[in-house]
Amino acid sequence: MSFLFKIRCWEYRHYPSIYRIKTPSRPEKAKKLGYKSKKGFVIYRVRVRRGNRKTCIKSGIVHRKPKNQGITQIKFKRNKQSLAEERTGKVCPNLRILNSYWLNQDSIYKYFEIICIDPVQNSVRNTKKVKWICKEICKHRELRGLTSCGKKYRGLRKKGHRASKIRPSVKSSWRRNNTLSLRRYR
Repeated sequence: MSFLFKIRCWEYRHYPSIYRIKTPSRPEKAKKLGYKSKKGFVIYRVRVRRGNRKTCIKSGIVHRKPKNQGITQIKFKRNKQSLAEERTGKVCPNLRILNSYWLNQDSIYKYFEIICIDPVQNSVRNTKKVKWICKEICKHRELRGLTSCGKKYRGLRKKGHRASKIRPSVKSSWRRNNTLSLRRYR
């Protein structure tokens, strides 16, 4: 299996970073995540560069306190899969992103396949299971962390007492805990 992965990786390397494909490379995984082989469903293969991020600093001089002087070992808060979804959403603004899954990886890149849906197609609008994505509110779900991998990096896979500072979001829970509310009649 690893030999097959290596050969496929070599093949993927020659394509552009965002590339539309006819059929999914992992059909069982795509179907599990909501893909159907009919009009309106599109699959894109995306590659994302692996590794940490780097601070953009002119000539390596950092005028900061020692804690914030790092240049190379800076970690991105979101995962690579969400980055791949975001890039696809920017290239295809007319499509809605349903889901995505891991495909392959080598030392430099990670490859993902993104399932996109065209909300204008009648075959999508007339199916009960998928027509919710045609609403206006579902535009650019990937940018707001509403896809599966988006919920993962937001920490929403946890429930109960472990997620008290996470729901509905970190920002709103912080605001709730730090706002002094003095009622008029108390």
